[in-house]
Amino acid sequence: MLTLLKIRNLALVDRLEWDLGGGLVGVTGETGAGKSVIVGALKLVLGERAGKGLIRTGEDQCKVEAVFKLADPAPINTILEEVGLDECDGDELIVRRVVGTSSNKQFVNNGAATLGVLRRIGQHLVDLHGPHDHQSLLSPERQLALLDAYSGVDSDLVEYRKQWTTWREAAEEYETARVQREMSDQEKELLRFQVEEIDAAGIKAGEEEELEERYQRTSNASRLGELAGMAAGHLSERISPGLEELQRATSELRKIDPATGDLADEVESVAVQMQELERSVVDYLDELEIDPSEVQEVEERFNLVESLKRKYGPSLQDALDHAEDARVRLEGSDNREEFLGRLKSEVEKSLKKLRSAARKMTSQRKKHAPLLAEEVRGHLVDLGFKQGEFEVQLTARDEPGMQGMEDVEYLFGPNPGEPLKPLRQVASSGEISRVMLAVKNALADQDATPLMVFDEIDANVGGEIARAVGEKMASLGERHQVVAITHFPQVAAVAHQHFLVEKRVEGGRSLSSLTEVSGEGRLDELVRMLGGGGKEVREMAKTLLR
Repeated sequence: MLTLLKIRNLALVDRLEWDLGGGLVGVTGETGAGKSVIVGALKLVLGERAGKGLIRTGEDQCKVEAVFKLADPAPINTILEEVGLDECDGDELIVRRVVGTSSNKQFVNNGAATLGVLRRIGQHLVDLHGPHDHQSLLSPERQLALLDAYSGVDSDLVEYRKQWTTWREAAEEYETARVQREMSDQEKELLRFQVEEIDAAGIKAGEEEELEERYQRTSNASRLGELAGMAAGHLSERISPGLEELQRATSELRKIDPATGDLADEVESVAVQMQELERSVVDYLDELEIDPSEVQEVEERFNLVESLKRKYGPSLQDALDHAEDARVRLEGSDNREEFLGRLKSEVEKSLKKLRSAARKMTSQRKKHAPLLAEEVRGHLVDLGFKQGEFEVQLTARDEPGMQGMEDVEYLFGPNPGEPLKPLRQVASSGEISRVMLAVKNALADQDATPLMVFDEIDANVGGEIARAVGEKMASLGERHQVVAITHFPQVAAVAHQHFLVEKRVEGGRSLSSLTEVSGEGRLDELVRMLGGGGKEVREMAKTLLR
């Protein structure tokens, strides 16, 4: 439960420390005294966004700190561990919020936290209800969760969700394969064409480099012949005659001076090399006489290889690999129907298990839905709806959902003869507040939220109904900590603790304070709430307390 709430510089409150006990805690005070500050402080702790207008005039920040004593810290510790924050020290949890003019900060157990963390934690700690705070009860998902808690199907729901996940995965895999099958005829035609095109090319290992050389040679044959002819002409017309003259001259030198014999030998060797070079150039020229049909063949082959590389490359080996991969896929497609059959069988098998798990849960829901409705109707009668109707309607789903095979809707009809409507269509805040209180009482043992805050939900009611509202809150207080901010003495009188909010002026500024009242002080507050002094009114206040 909430054991301590500290407030600094929030709206009209400059400093407040509130020690709370268990059971029903009543908070009263005149209109405008500052009771709403308490709700505002709790909303800050629960992660609601804050505006700078909350800060007390003249201050640069406001602070709220809440200390909770947890019966079971495990769910909160799980969240804290997920986000890297320190776990609770024993059974104590501390949440602190600082709202400044330039920045906002929030802390859990003295570790910096995000608003998202505060909201996650708050869902486990506090259920806040005011004239406009019933969204959780109006949600079909929340309504189903409450029915499941009442029906005791929590373990069945865990098993169902496991089966549902298995079924969905199998169904998605089958659907993906089915869509691929519908595309496979066109895809197979394309794969066959690609394999045939690559195979028809008759590509050989290492061909790419050899073909590149042949292409360069054939495509430049005329230029090569021109250059080789020039080389041959120089050798035969210029170099060879000069060498012959050089040979004669060195031969005469050796005859006259034998010491020049080595020189003559070198000239002879060079002459031999030049002759061999000339023959090589002439042979090359003979080989360059390429048949035009060979040129066309090489060009066509080169263009074919380049086309395959553009389609399946970048290299020729990539084209060969693509053909092999396409062949494997074509072979696998022959077994597609068998594969689809296996997947469909898995879907049907998992759906059968899912329906089996759902039947048990559906049976419990159908059994307990009218029991819950009957119990809620009993509370509604106490709360002034003598002929009001309430039903828990279950509607079968066309397809299994994550929560089961049916949807739920709480239906309410305050007046006889009128059709029942979903709770979200009930316009009166006074009516929906009392319906909410009836549902909360019916589910008091199943609702795990430790703290319930009721912010003037008794508005627009009075007399005996106000007394019944107080009794229902007191009944909830036996199993939960309940904070009731109220204008009705019938509610305040049944509280286990009674706190009074007062506003006073000091130094020209308004201040709100919160004090516990008991004995004569509590009696005085009830007299004020009943409308004034007088012996009869005071006796009435005493009667309410008794």
